[in-house]
Amino acid sequence: MLKPKVVIPQQFIHEHPIVHGEEFGVLCWNTQKLTETPQFQRALASVLADYPCLFLLLQEAKLSAKENWLLPHWSYAVAPNMQTRRSSYGVLTASQYAFTEAQARLSRRREGMFATHKSYMLSYHSLAEGGSLLVVNVHAINFVRAHQFSQEIELIKEEILGHKGPLIVAGDFNVWSRQRRLRLLQFCRSIGLRRAIMVDPHHIKTYRQHPLDFIFYRDLSLQEASAIDTNTVSDHNPLYARFKL
Repeated sequence: MLKPKVVIPQQFIHEHPIVHGEEFGVLCWNTQKLTETPQFQRALASVLADYPCLFLLLQEAKLSAKENWLLPHWSYAVAPNMQTRRSSYGVLTASQYAFTEAQARLSRRREGMFATHKSYMLSYHSLAEGGSLLVVNVHAINFVRAHQFSQEIELIKEEILGHKGPLIVAGDFNVWSRQRRLRLLQFCRSIGLRRAIMVDPHHIKTYRQHPLDFIFYRDLSLQEASAIDTNTVSDHNPLYARFKL
């Protein structure tokens, strides 16, 4: 597994902005590198039929270099954290709204066990009345000490502090200890983020009784939020939230 040299793939096919008063769904899912399997693709289609979304935030997405993959009708961008000759792995942000910008980032540190980076994506989506929605898709670093985890979260904070519009920060944060969770909550408080509280929270992936996956938001109205039981696909279940601008 090598540090990625390029950002691949991406496609931007949508042009329309988000209109004030509009509602949109967000699906956040650590896919455990199963994105190209028929089982996952069937499960995703089933979830989207029941929970319509205009944003997909995937972590641990696996993408073959030779394939167009499964999102031909979405705009998307990928922030890889690993690459082999055949595949890229990382976070993927997809939307049916226009991207005005997509910025892929790697953690500065490598994870102690595997010596690999983690990645996150910052994407900006235009608002009809001016400004933009910033969406941050995070797969937070694991297998490092709590203060090193906190340093990586602070780097994300520095990048988004200057954003004045609505904000979504979501993903797998690997907060499997009390120390890590407190540092994540401090990060959220410092930039005014609220947590989307899920219906059926027992479906959220946990480790040592700590939930790992979250959707946070600011300057949006939360309409509903659910953790969706998908049983036999990934070791994480998807989180769904519907917002109103």
